[in-house]
Amino acid sequence: MDGVRYKIREVLDNDKIEAFLSKARIGHLGMVDGQLPYVVPLNFVWANGKLYFHGATGGRRNQVMSANPEVCFTVCEEYGTITNPVPAKTDTAYMSVMIFGKAELIVDLDEATYMLQEMLQKYVPGYYDRPLSKQHVDKYRSAIFNSPVQVYRVDAYQITAKENPSEEVKMYK
Repeated sequence: MDGVRYKIREVLDNDKIEAFLSKARIGHLGMVDGQLPYVVPLNFVWANGKLYFHGATGGRRNQVMSANPEVCFTVCEEYGTITNPVPAKTDTAYMSVMIFGKAELIVDLDEATYMLQEMLQKYVPGYYDRPLSKQHVDKYRSAIFNSPVQVYRVDAYQITAKENPSEEVKMYK
């Protein structure tokens, strides 16, 4: 029965998935650290059907991805609780997307500059009065916290999405 219920919640509309990923602000990057799972929350950009994020070189996350680039990135937005007159029958309104792929370090300066510009546009739109220069990005990649910033791209080989849409009349207030 559960398999049928969750199949009903499957989202197959690529435009809806793209719009969701473009707006969501936090995702969780799941990795395999030896035999153990390792998951970190982070800011990200979804652009041109690819996932982008960045972080300091010396961090555990980058070490784990160097050893095993297979990742699962999950984004979920919770919209509230759905109620029902039947006692104890409640549910959660949400949308979630899971992206499976391999994390790849971006060495191309043009692509890294593009990604960081997209990150600024998403999280602080209009804050900077001019686009990032490649020279600035190159310096940033080599100097922040005395440790270079590494920029990553994940080309998805599988994307799954589920949704339990909210209905205004049934939402708990």
